[in-house]
Amino acid sequence: MKLHSLRYFTVLAEELHFGRAASRLAITQPPLSAAIKGLEDELGVQLLRRNSKGVALTPAGAAFVDEARQILDRVARAGQVAKAVARGIRGRLDIGMTGSLVYRGVPGLVQAYGRAMPEVDVVLHEMSTAEQLQAVLHGRLDAGFINTATVPPPLAHQALPDDRFVLALPEGHPRARARALDLAALADERFVMFSREVSPANHDNVIAVFSRAGIHPQTVHAARQWLTIVAMVAQGLGVSLVPSSLAQSRVAGVRFVPLRGAPVAAPALLVWNPGRSSAALEGFIAAAARHWPGAGPQV
Repeated sequence: MKLHSLRYFTVLAEELHFGRAASRLAITQPPLSAAIKGLEDELGVQLLRRNSKGVALTPAGAAFVDEARQILDRVARAGQVAKAVARGIRGRLDIGMTGSLVYRGVPGLVQAYGRAMPEVDVVLHEMSTAEQLQAVLHGRLDAGFINTATVPPPLAHQALPDDRFVLALPEGHPRARARALDLAALADERFVMFSREVSPANHDNVIAVFSRAGIHPQTVHAARQWLTIVAMVAQGLGVSLVPSSLAQSRVAGVRFVPLRGAPVAAPALLVWNPGRSSAALEGFIAAAARHWPGAGPQV
């Protein structure tokens, strides 16, 4: 069934006159008559009664015209949706995020993008850095917010604003009220660490800080999320080295103490696969660049 035949029939059903319908459609009467006859032959029913006085819809024709209009409306809407998605003003983005990046401005970016693009649904998925990298590589995520300083090719990335590592100590720890501490002062402490199995990058970032301080930490617990580490510290299970932004979590029973000396960066990136881009994703990346000025995309 051809769409132009449906359009011809709906116009004729409104005009009930072949001449006026043909004029409105900017065609001559013969192709209009041929299209209507072909439609009736295809359906096997009479849609119109024709006589010297004019044209009238049969009961079958009256029922069919309503369905025909709905089909034409759906086709038009489908075209509008396709164009909107192609322009990046409609669609869905699946974005990964590690739990700790709730405190690094990610929700604010999602809200700002949502206000600018209300017809693009952004769905956040909490996942580890390693899980996100695989999901972005294979198209299961459009992009991800991860805790690492480097990404494998062919992924591109944009850095989030600077954060730094600080010490997380139980509130009752003798050094919890210090203005700043040398990491070496805690060399004999028991440390809650990030599980290397879950996120090698997070684990290795922290180990590198200890190595530069000449310390081999005694690890007593290995957690899967930064927020879990903070909660374990608050319960007195050890001390830890965590990104300073986690102080915004306001977990009771833990204090965050700066490291003495030059700040040690706690990296985080927005990462995506340029080979799987879309207009909506490009708009999201541009929104991230506006949200965090000075951190342009890198391939």
